[in-house]
Amino acid sequence: MKYVIINGSPRRKNTWKVVKQAKENLNGEFEEIHLRDENIPLCVGCFNCIMEGEEKCPHYNKIHPIIEKIRHCDGIIIASPVYAMNVTALLKNFLDHTAYLYHRPEFFTKKALVCVTTAGAGQKKVANYIDETLRHWGVNKIYKISIACGGKDTIESSEIDKMSLKFFNDLKSGKLHSPKLNDIVFFNVWKAMAVSDNPIEADKKYWNNTGLVNHDFSPEVKLNVFKKAFSKILFFILKRVIK
Repeated sequence: MKYVIINGSPRRKNTWKVVKQAKENLNGEFEEIHLRDENIPLCVGCFNCIMEGEEKCPHYNKIHPIIEKIRHCDGIIIASPVYAMNVTALLKNFLDHTAYLYHRPEFFTKKALVCVTTAGAGQKKVANYIDETLRHWGVNKIYKISIACGGKDTIESSEIDKMSLKFFNDLKSGKLHSPKLNDIVFFNVWKAMAVSDNPIEADKKYWNNTGLVNHDFSPEVKLNVFKKAFSKILFFILKRVIK
């Protein structure tokens, strides 16, 4: 197995301790990306990645290598402590640079492990935010470790071993999980926008070139009869609403 670890913490303390303990349950190769060392400039909100394609991002040379590593891994690990009830600025800045993946999701065969720690509160909220972002990327299954350390330097939690083992066994199984209805909704929203009368050209090109425009969801992921029908009906409606 190949894993990409995206560490959003500017230091290596409690959150990194969780990652290190989780790694003990994961067999494979690890590519560590410490965002503090990447020197990614702040996202300037230019919309180039969405409107013209991600290669038009002014910081493409910083973001593209990370996305390429994600493309070639089996499992994604994203780690962040809670800063002011949210992810760190380092991680938020990186995620802002991936906004185009909301329009053009691609990681349908990937699975992820999210590691969040806090001295006080907000760990579940932050883990859920990362989870939501990854689902918009298309990620198939996300496991979450969220721990309140109470300011202690030592972390004792069976949740770390429990969730990291679940993550590893799921990766090893090769099974792809059926998407949630909400994921099907967003898939069809972006697909409908791509075939609208006035589409974003980068979206239109992506959805057509990948062939996703011809599917109810990513073809690698199986839908049951109900979800197939739901997707078809929803797209039928959205195509007429989004013009």
